[in-house]
Amino acid sequence: LAGLSEKLDQNTNVLDGCRMKQKNREDILRDLSARATSLEVEGRSMDSRINMLSEMEKDFEGYSRAVKTVMREAGRGSLKGVRGPAANLLRADEECALAIETALGAAAQNIVVETREDGRAAIELLKRTDGGRATFLPMDAISGTVMKDAPVKDPGFVGVAYELVKFSDAYEQIFASLLGRTVVAETLADAVRMSRNSGGRLRIVTLDGQVMNPGGSMTGGSVNKEAGILSRANELEKLTAQEKKLEQELLVAQADLQEAQRQCDQVEFQMKAAQDLSLIHISEPTRLRRIS
Repeated sequence: LAGLSEKLDQNTNVLDGCRMKQKNREDILRDLSARATSLEVEGRSMDSRINMLSEMEKDFEGYSRAVKTVMREAGRGSLKGVRGPAANLLRADEECALAIETALGAAAQNIVVETREDGRAAIELLKRTDGGRATFLPMDAISGTVMKDAPVKDPGFVGVAYELVKFSDAYEQIFASLLGRTVVAETLADAVRMSRNSGGRLRIVTLDGQVMNPGGSMTGGSVNKEAGILSRANELEKLTAQEKKLEQELLVAQADLQEAQRQCDQVEFQMKAAQDLSLIHISEPTRLRRIS
């Protein structure tokens, strides 16, 4: 009886240890389950946003009717040599996106084509279909220069707009023409100072979208930072990268969840075995007394 009592105490200790383990692992399991659910919800929300932005890009949302018409017909094969709107052919860092879009202005919707003949064909199609008006930039005709006298020593100087964007080498002359003579400044105060020091010769845009025009006139006010074509492209690129990272995190969380569930099942099995053994130790003295 004394031996059985000692075994019962030992088994009770084992059972208490199993209960503590079970509680700890159930807490971990609950946290991991919540984490996996949160990642799944975030992933669905992100996927929805990406699909919406992708559709906007595909449908050339924010572009004029003429641009949409030309790009649609180019997609069907009715027009040749159409490369796309200028804003679709470059990329800018998020910090400079608004400044570059401001620097481009209406030229953001200018359509780059390979030759003058391609531009002529597109214009004739717009006339024929009453599709509106558009400006075309033939790659075999456009040339531009990048300013050499930028105020690089001014503390508010960010860069020449042309040097702050990324694009294919094939479009070098196109963007030299559009952005090679525009300076980007940090603030409007910096732009005013640069304009004054240059005698009003420079065209300057600020990171928040204000403009100092040659001659001294100023254009500015509030802007919708999320409405821009470049901002949309940047957001789509950033969300796509985040989605891939989120997918990896979800895979890790699901693997951790499976392992935590396995460990919970293991402890539950150990606890069941300890409970069964305790029942044997409790019933054994009664059986021995009956025999005696």
